Amino acid sequence: MAGFAEGTPCWADAMLPDLDAGKRFYGELFGWTFQDGDKDYGYYTQAFRGDKNVAALAPKPDGRMPTAWNVYFASPDAEATARKIREAGGQLISEPMVVGPFGTMLIAADPGGAVFGVWQPGTHPGFALRNEPGSYCWSEVYTREKKTVDPFYETVFGLKGEQMGDTTDFDFKVWTPPGEEESVAGRLQMGPEYPSELPAHFLVYFAVGNCDEAAASVGRLGGRVTREPRDSPFGRYALVVDDQGASFAVIDLTTTVGDMPV
Repeated sequence: MAGFAEGTPCWADAMLPDLDAGKRFYGELFGWTFQDGDKDYGYYTQAFRGDKNVAALAPKPDGRMPTAWNVYFASPDAEATARKIREAGGQLISEPMVVGPFGTMLIAADPGGAVFGVWQPGTHPGFALRNEPGSYCWSEVYTREKKTVDPFYETVFGLKGEQMGDTTDFDFKVWTPPGEEESVAGRLQMGPEYPSELPAHFLVYFAVGNCDEAAASVGRLGGRVTREPRDSPFGRYALVVDDQGASFAVIDLTTTVGDMPV
């Protein structure tokens, strides 16, 4: 697979209290298999769909850490990206760190408080499969601070923004890397309908063959559906939470209804 353009989400992982429970949940939901993690790397466990790596699960090293899915943006130079993050008003949660031969990572927060990662590839380039059932397909940041968050990502990663809705009901923007034609991530402005205690965050989407069946499986496996399956121009999707509290979305990309917002 070709490398990822700068600013493209290239990897996702979930930090969980119980790694074995996570393997059972996602193994049955998405048909993933797993490669046991090494103690030297915190038992970081690669997930595969067939023979292609699609994500990772890891046990939380500190119980105070959130149980969550994390998305990583590609960078050719993590040190340079770290400087841009600071200059653009973000905060570094962890400085650039070399992860063996695999690559270099950092964790940061944007000006609105949403946490994300940056990955400079070494031997591990990122997703080997995307946009197919059981694999990653999209990320979007939920924020209340679009006036500072939009220019942050556009400055740090050089992304081009395109507003797709600007109403009290739907204020959404998509981002495209320079020289690319397809958008790679989005921003949703949270309105008054979102609980005030809900922090800014990234939502990771995984493609499925049937949204309704996937949502039902989440419930059967001990998770919860927080937004029932619904149609959209992007696909039929649902918002869900796994059996340990990590939120994500499932979407059938082949079932689209309605016109794209303008």
